[in-house]
Amino acid sequence: MDKQKILFVCLGNICRSSAADEILRQQATERGLGDTMTIDSAGTYGGHAGELPDPRMRAAGKKRGYNFTHRSRRVRSEDFDRFDLLLAMDDSVYESLSRLAPSVEALQKLERMADYIPTHFGYDYVPDPYYEGADGFELVLDMLEEGCAVLLDRLTK
Repeated sequence: MDKQKILFVCLGNICRSSAADEILRQQATERGLGDTMTIDSAGTYGGHAGELPDPRMRAAGKKRGYNFTHRSRRVRSEDFDRFDLLLAMDDSVYESLSRLAPSVEALQKLERMADYIPTHFGYDYVPDPYYEGADGFELVLDMLEEGCAVLLDRLTK
């Protein structure tokens, strides 16, 4: 069986997508599926390239047993060739990725992360906690934990 290749994308790749990257990796490992997936994350904005996730996201994740160590990078058009599924955290990111897609076939690999979060927590997208307080980071982690579990369920059916 070929590895499933998943790319999470947000704006700066220092909060939402980097957290989703590690959450899915950990959930896949816990289910014995770690070797069946390639998981990465990127941002549509390159201003944080090479940086670790936001310290507030790392602190919120640490309380839940996550170690967010991904180094930010900007998404590239080649990512549509490298990955089977690109998950956008919000509509702005979705639109940016739509414009970056090199073909109609590549565009079909693009989905919204919110479509994997049945509870929605009052949102139809994963909100950016960068300008929020600690509660914003906790909310995003709740959303991503649920969404990654649903994503794994769908990928393994």
